[in-house]
Amino acid sequence: MAAQIVMDHTGDRRHFFEQDDPKGLAEAERRFKKLTDQGFTAATRTAAGDLKIARKFDPTADETLFYPRLVGG
Repeated sequence: MAAQIVMDHTGDRRHFFEQDDPKGLAEAERRFKKLTDQGFTAATRTAAGDLKIARKFDPTADETLFYPRLVGG
């Protein structure tokens, strides 16, 4: 089961989906697009455990982390 983890000011929300379920994949892809369009940065975990920026939805990623744009000031 794959997970999309959305970090925001309230903590985090986790959305789980089966990678072999077309309906679940379509919903996960819509969520990816919606969040990145809102300015969230998406990152997937590599085999070594590091995070890598994701510019496109990866249906094979076991975990995608979304974090809001950081604003300096």
